[in-house]
Amino acid sequence: MQAKTYSLARQHALKKLRPNGIPIMYVLLDGVGDLPDPILNNLTPLDAALTPHLDQLSRMGSMGLAYPAGEGIAPESDVGVFGMLGYDLSEEYVGRGAMEAIGAKIDFQNGDLALRANFATLQDDGILGDRRAGRDLSKQDTEELADAITHDVQLSHGAELVFRSTVAHRAIIRIRTPGENLLANISNTDPAYTRVRGMGVAKEGLKELRLQRSEALDSIPGTKLAADLLNEFTENAQRILAEHPVNIRRKSSGQLPANVILARDASCSVPKLDQMQEKYGLNTACLLDMPVEKGIATVTGMVQVEGGDVDDYSFKAQKAKELLPRFDCVYVHIKGPDEPGHDGDSVLKKDVIQAIDKEFFNMVAEQVLDGRAIVIVSADHSTPCQLKAHSSDPVPVMVSGPGIEQDQSCRFTERDGLQGSLGKMEGKQILGEILSKLRK
Repeated sequence: MQAKTYSLARQHALKKLRPNGIPIMYVLLDGVGDLPDPILNNLTPLDAALTPHLDQLSRMGSMGLAYPAGEGIAPESDVGVFGMLGYDLSEEYVGRGAMEAIGAKIDFQNGDLALRANFATLQDDGILGDRRAGRDLSKQDTEELADAITHDVQLSHGAELVFRSTVAHRAIIRIRTPGENLLANISNTDPAYTRVRGMGVAKEGLKELRLQRSEALDSIPGTKLAADLLNEFTENAQRILAEHPVNIRRKSSGQLPANVILARDASCSVPKLDQMQEKYGLNTACLLDMPVEKGIATVTGMVQVEGGDVDDYSFKAQKAKELLPRFDCVYVHIKGPDEPGHDGDSVLKKDVIQAIDKEFFNMVAEQVLDGRAIVIVSADHSTPCQLKAHSSDPVPVMVSGPGIEQDQSCRFTERDGLQGSLGKMEGKQILGEILSKLRK
């Protein structure tokens, strides 16, 4: 893999864009934002964590707060990431399903229906016991369940089904109906999320969750057919999962069965977006873990590099260090903090943040101190442990490195972000405004 050779004009433009041609590292810590937690003496996990490297970077730079997808919106990860990369989805968004399918390299075309899915646990009383089936499904378990669904679910209208497990409880549904275009303006079967202009938005304050039937949200025949096929898929998959040996074994060993599929964020078209190169003049490489993130990288024209295991922060640090001299920008998405947020485990979330600081940001601080990188650190959304879900709370933003003015920030926390000189911003403003400052 080689970074492209720039013309003299391009090199001159880069010098104007970035002082001394210094590359930018842009790090999003998935779900790192939180609220004060009684278990942590009313501190947030960021406040409670020992993060000497992030603190050092904060003291060398400036901080602020960001609403990744806009104030009042509790975004899903895809919407939050697009916002933090500067893409405005406020008019209309094709939906997360497309990003998942593209990221997983599933054949997806205009007129197909694609959805993000979860293996989940449905209790006998109709209440969802766990939206992630205990979050302990092995890869072998999910692949066996997915194979059974793919083999045994038969849909009407000659519809062709692709159902693929991806990471842990996550999966992707793609339905294609030969000769008919399916439309995505349908409601979710996953009750924890709704749709706003195509964007997946977490519902806040939910107490009891029940499986939903998908409904057509307009009167167009292709929309009704899409909702009908999704409901047909859900019912057939539920029947197959109920008797599957994997679930019989899980129940006998005291584990939650993965006996229902929850679907959300339907898509029916391939997105057309400005590339990062066109948008910012930045040749960008990325280190990512999840299919949705890889789909976003594909449609925005980033060079994707394998980032190792999800929690191998040292490996990600080494790969990022190797990429910095070869690209204008290296984007790193670190999944770690989000899952303990969803599980309501503020102590584990604190520990994960400490591990990321020790194993990843030690290298970042070294690069910044040596004048070899400018770093931007933020998040795609908040996942407060007390809510066990995404929230509309803002996330801290920090920029540090050569040419960056220092404010009075001391730590990378929500509190320091509130007091920082960058102020409050929407996610779509961040890269543009920071790059504008660097051009001066």
